[in-house]
Amino acid sequence: MKILGISAHFHESAACLLDDGRLVAAAEEERFSRVKHDAALPVSAVRFCLDAGGIDVHQLDCVSYYERPETKLARQLWSGRVPARSIGLDPMRPLREIREALGYDGRVETFDHHLSHAGASFLYSGFEEAAILTVDGVGEWTTTAYGRGKGAAIELFETVEFPHSLGLLYSTITSYLGFRVNGGEYKVMGLAPYGKPRFLPEMRKLVRSGDGGAYELSLEYFDFVKGQRMYSDKLSELLGEPSRAPESELSSFHEDVACSLQQVLEEILLEKVSYLHQRVPSGNLCLGGGVALNCVANGRILREGPFARLFVQPAAGDSGSCLGAAALAHVRLTGKRHTSAALDHVYLGPRFPSSSVGEMLAAAGIPAEDYRGREEELLEATVDRLSQGKVVGWFQGAMELGPRALGARSLLADPRRPDMRERLNALVKKREAFRPFAPSILLSEANRHLELDHPSAFMLETCPVRSPFGLPAVTHVDGSARPQTVDPRHAPRYARLLEAFQRRTGCPILVNTSFNVRDEPIVCTPEDAVFCAVRTGIDALAIEDFLVDRSGFSPELIELARHRDRMAARQSSIEAALYTFI
Repeated sequence: MKILGISAHFHESAACLLDDGRLVAAAEEERFSRVKHDAALPVSAVRFCLDAGGIDVHQLDCVSYYERPETKLARQLWSGRVPARSIGLDPMRPLREIREALGYDGRVETFDHHLSHAGASFLYSGFEEAAILTVDGVGEWTTTAYGRGKGAAIELFETVEFPHSLGLLYSTITSYLGFRVNGGEYKVMGLAPYGKPRFLPEMRKLVRSGDGGAYELSLEYFDFVKGQRMYSDKLSELLGEPSRAPESELSSFHEDVACSLQQVLEEILLEKVSYLHQRVPSGNLCLGGGVALNCVANGRILREGPFARLFVQPAAGDSGSCLGAAALAHVRLTGKRHTSAALDHVYLGPRFPSSSVGEMLAAAGIPAEDYRGREEELLEATVDRLSQGKVVGWFQGAMELGPRALGARSLLADPRRPDMRERLNALVKKREAFRPFAPSILLSEANRHLELDHPSAFMLETCPVRSPFGLPAVTHVDGSARPQTVDPRHAPRYARLLEAFQRRTGCPILVNTSFNVRDEPIVCTPEDAVFCAVRTGIDALAIEDFLVDRSGFSPELIELARHRDRMAARQSSIEAALYTFI
């Protein structure tokens, strides 16, 4: 049974392949197209998945699409976001593109958007039964869904409908604070710990909690339904200051607004999680939807909520819904769940053999140390540079699925250095100074340095830091960190690097941030990695079995990278000021 899952035409598109219940491959289209948040039909990602499975499109038993276009059309027409004759309002567009662009003439299944979110969480959780909560901006009409899962069955028994949405509440304040909607929400989460919750009364006026799972936005403060921005003038009146211009200075006012928003979100989520537990008194909770990427809220739900165990699929937003669509199709076609095991890693993207990497480096005239057959020496040479305070690009194995780099396409550094965070933000990532970085830590060592008593492989919850090293480069202003626990079974070379760094320094932890610069997707290919390394301030590149120092980048290569920058579109497929409704 070969099933291709697809999510497309919203925030970010992606594809995955299930082969007899085994997740063979998955990737976001943006990694191939280099268009941030690319929402187009994921033709390149589909091609990769089919190649990884060793099949062509005609061997598929089913293509499964993550939402129902006709139901989405009803909401689009109601909101009047675009002219009715626009191609964006064609309910047959996704299915037509699957037929025409992919050349597929077989069975196609579609599922409700929030059911795909639920499937992407529960059906990959390893839980036999669980409560399910999905929260996002909007999918078709639904913005929040409450449900239960047992075996292969999922029931969503209560929903909150558009325009009332916790995701849109968060996106509205994101826009008000001068960040890009559909991509800057995590910046608000990172800014929140710097502030004080002095705008709690005002934030509580924006959203009213109701009975059971219900809540409502006070729509007079919002303008996303019919307007050209997320918020109305009344929001500025309520908060007492005009909205922040993008890229302008951040003040304590902005920090306090972010803090107040984050606290209100957590309050409502905790209340609704408690209600869900009353309806579904399980020990297990599965979260899905874009709001489930709020790792601060996730950590609080696990610590203070009624559920003992929490599972969040690492691509919890729309891109990961292709996994849910594929798993739901497997149930529909076979009557069985595709697996009873938990998703334990997401190294599901393209990989490149050392031979092709060596050929590329040689063709580009880039001098590199060749460590093929000498992994231990490669690791020690990498640790040499890390322990000297250098930043190393780490390009190894299959690319990760989802927004977090997990040691396959990562930038690594020493977390003990007080200046490392500032250096990474200013010279390498070229982003806001307040943004925190995450630690990767050996799973066996996590409890000695963090208040964490369980694996956290996907950077989807925060916890307090208690390490004797202090870890200034990865400890946020509130004393927390967003860790990745590294299991040698799933990331063997990365784990061995952490072990080598521990032997040298006593510290089993590295700074791990995504291998990209601001407003660009994470690198996918060796060529992407080289160009990103040339353009940033990183000191070395460990790319498969080769190690390249910055001194090896010739003036001609540096100029070529600059020319590539000038010629590139450097665009995003989503709007900066308004949630993507199309």
